[in-house]
Order: sequence, then C-alpha cells, then structure tokens
Amino acid sequence: MPVELASKRSRAALPVYLVGRGSDQDVPELTRDWARLNDFTGEAGRVLLIPGDHGRLVGALCGVGSLEDGGLTALSTGALSRALPEGDWYLAPNDTADIGLATLGVLLGGYAFTRYGKKPGRTINLFAGGADRVQLNRIADGVFLARDLINTPANDMGPAELEDAAQALAKRFRAKVEVTKGDALLKANFPMIHAVGRASAQAPRLIDLSWGKRTAPKVTLVGKGVCFDTGGLDLKPASNMLLMKKDMGGAANVLGLASMLMAAKLNIRLRVLIPAVENAVSANAFRPSDVLQSRKGISVEVGNTDAEGRLVLADALALADEESPDLLIDMATLTGAARVALGPEVPPFFTDDTTLAFNLASAAEAVADPLWRLPLYKPYASRLSSKIADTNNVNADGMAGAVTAALFLKKFVEKAHCWAHFDIYGWCPSDKPHCPTGGEAQGIRALEHYLTRRFGSA
Repeated sequence: MPVELASKRSRAALPVYLVGRGSDQDVPELTRDWARLNDFTGEAGRVLLIPGDHGRLVGALCGVGSLEDGGLTALSTGALSRALPEGDWYLAPNDTADIGLATLGVLLGGYAFTRYGKKPGRTINLFAGGADRVQLNRIADGVFLARDLINTPANDMGPAELEDAAQALAKRFRAKVEVTKGDALLKANFPMIHAVGRASAQAPRLIDLSWGKRTAPKVTLVGKGVCFDTGGLDLKPASNMLLMKKDMGGAANVLGLASMLMAAKLNIRLRVLIPAVENAVSANAFRPSDVLQSRKGISVEVGNTDAEGRLVLADALALADEESPDLLIDMATLTGAARVALGPEVPPFFTDDTTLAFNLASAAEAVADPLWRLPLYKPYASRLSSKIADTNNVNADGMAGAVTAALFLKKFVEKAHCWAHFDIYGWCPSDKPHCPTGGEAQGIRALEHYLTRRFGSA
C-alpha cells in the first residue's frame, strides 16, 4: 500500500505505538491486556490493531524488535504499509526506535512494482514528528528507482532502455549525458565493453552522466549494466538464468544513488558511468580463451565468458580513473561467491583505504543498510595469471571468487584518491517488511549517508 508522509498531524490520525521486543512499557497501559491476549511481545515486523468501542479502530502496535538485533530490523516498520487500513496515522513518540529509520521503513514497505498492471492499492497518510520528510522522500525515491529498473524484465530493459532511464534522470536534474555506442566503442577505446556486448541485437554502449560544478570534489560512480546475462558461450543452466534480468543491478543502484545525491544538491562533481550490454550468444560472441585488449592496455585472457561483468567494468573504471577522482565507487552483481560468503542481505565491499572502510561500515550501521568489508588479499592476485596475456579474467580453482574479482578490478584503478568496490546481490529473495520479493537497492543508503556528511550541500 503506498505511503505518503504528511506535513502535519490530522485530527483524525490514529496512533501507531512502536514496541520493542519484550518491552511492556512501550504499550499503552489500557492496551496491555489486549497485547498479552494476542501474545504480542514486540517481535520485529508484527502489527496488532487495537479495537475500541463498537468495533472501531483506535490505534495499532508495531513490533520493532531490539537494537541488538541489528541488520535490517530497524526497517521492520515496513510491515505497517500492508497491515494498516487506509487513512491517517501517526507514529507515537517513544525512546525505542530511531524515528527516521522507522518512518523510512514504512515508506519502503509501501513499494509496489506496478508497470505491468498490478494495482498500487490504497494510500496511508503517515505523520512522524521529528522525521525529515524531504530527506526520507528523496532516499525512498532513489531506492524505488533502483527497484523499478531491476524488476523490469530484459525485453523492456535492454541497453537502450537503460540509456533512456539515465537520460530521464539527467533531464530531471539538469545533468548531461554522453553515450558511446556500437562500433564507436572501438574508436573511443572501449574494446572490452564492445566485445562483451557485440553479440546482442541491441548495441553495447557506455553511458556517461555528469552533474555539478567542475571545481567541486569529484565523485564517480560506476555500475555494471549487463541487462541480461546468458553466460555467453559458457552458457548458464536455465535455473541460473531466471534472475539474470537483475544483472544490471549495479547500474540500477548507482542511478538510484545519483538520484539521492543530486536531489540533496550535494557539493560534488558527480559522474556516473554505466557500461550497458547484453551478454548474448551469437556467431560473433566472444569466446573462452580469447584475448581481449582493454582501455588501460592490459591484455585479458577470457577464462570464462560468464565472468563478463568485470570486463565491462574494467574499461569503465579505466576511464573513470584517468581524471583522478576524489572518490571512485563501483557497484556490480558480480559473483556468486559473495552470496555464498555473506548471503543475500549483506553485500561485501572491498577497499584498501582503511579510513573509508571504517566510515562506510559506520554509515551502514547508522542507516540499517548492511555492508561487510572483505579483504583485497594481494597474494591471491597470482591466481589470475595467464601464460599468454597480462591477466586472466577468472582464477582456475574457483576459490575466493569475490576477492579475485575485486583484485581483477583493482588492476584498472591507479589514480583515484580512494576506491571501493561493492559486490551486491540486488535482489530480495523473499518478502521482508521493508521490501517485497524482487529488485532491491543495497549499499546506496549507506553511501548517501557517508557522502552527504563528507561533502555537504552546495
């Protein structure tokens, strides 16, 4: 059910009491017997409606768990978006939950992907005293943009449509977009983007969005835009292709983050680079054992055509690195190894900047956007060795796949003042209070928190 944040509390608004796990003191005294009768103990995401005289509602209880639960628990208020009847509601003040995160949880829980006819349902008007409506709405807008892009199937979200999405975002914020497409990629020296995407009916392209004052600190975001990944000639089994519309999740996430940052009018010169391709199978598809040249001049032996994301990212990162940005971030649905290590809810990130790592981890905890640092363990770089080229795109034994993928990308970053790589899943595999099953934004709320505090508004 869509949620709108009210600027003021209406007289008809009913209260929602946020209740910590096992905390009777958060339940209004007259409601405690009702809560006990229904075995309501404040578990995260459970909602209990409170009846009054003649069957009318007088409020609701929402369990928010415990601060010690961590992770996404702070957003468990998203359950309210589906449990509350239509009408005016307000969050009753308490000391249990962060009011900003509690409100954001309700907003995010109200998301629905409606492009193909699903009805959005009725609307909840929510007042939350002390919450920053403007900030929360721009964050939710960025998350919803990422979710919408990922949820759209590849027949309607190919490289051309991903370009359209970037153009639409640029128009909204008066940003500039340049696109290098098809064989022009070869002339402009993006050989790996061209090689990966040339077998598709839609031409591969590099989307380059820029915004902000040229004199401001340079922040560059690079997102993997593989709009569908068959695996190429190293073809995926059918079961592994079912979610491959989400392989452009990195691109979706950086566009969602860009939306947040531009809406905040951040004091940065923002650049967003998206190599947009489809890894298809055709007579001119690149092959296992091919040796590709890269923009940076590093030759790459193709050990597996299903490790294509790092190839297109490498050319985009090399371009980004050429202007020595103050901060370079790349996001990609890159390896299954990351999911094996940390599961679907905790994306790993890699950086050799300890201060940046600490700040990102702190931001992730502050806004309930889980992240975890994994090591750029340099000795593993030898696993990418090739007998005929400067490097292979995969390691032969399949071990430490997320680490070796990050080390591969690191070869293409030298001049950036600091760099971080995010290996995201981009998908919520089962319904959560704050997110239905489907595309998900990961890491970008933490990045928004960190960036707005580091750079401030213009």
